[in-house]
Amino acid sequence: MKLILLVEDDPFVVDIYTKKLTEAGFSVEVAQDKEEVFKKISEKKPDLLLLDIVLPNIEGWDLLKEIKEDLTFQDLKVAILSNLGQKSDVEKGMKLGATRYFIKAHYTPSQVVEEIKKILAP
Repeated sequence: MKLILLVEDDPFVVDIYTKKLTEAGFSVEVAQDKEEVFKKISEKKPDLLLLDIVLPNIEGWDLLKEIKEDLTFQDLKVAILSNLGQKSDVEKGMKLGATRYFIKAHYTPSQVVEEIKKILAP
C-alpha cells in the first residue's frame, strides 16, 4: 500500500483528503509542521508528500526547498496542493522540485486522487 504524507493545517481539508485517499487504497499520514514532516519522511519513507504552501509555522516553499536540498529526500515526490494559484506560484513550485501543482479551487478531491494515482503508477 502506497503511503501519502499530507502536510496540511486545515482540519476540513485533512478530513476530506484522508477519506478520499484511504478510499482509493492509500495509507495516509498527516503532518502540520517542519519537525513532524522530517520525522515522518525519515521514519516512514512516504511515496508522495502532498504539501500545502500556507502553513502556520513554516512556508511550504521553504519546506519544499529543504526537502529537495537534502540528498536523503531528493527523490521524494512532492505534489503541492494550495490555494495559491498565480502563474508565478505554480512556476516557483515546479522550479523548487514539485512533481505536480494542484490549485485547490481547480480540482475536486476525487480529481486530485486520480492524478496522484497517475503520479504513483509503476
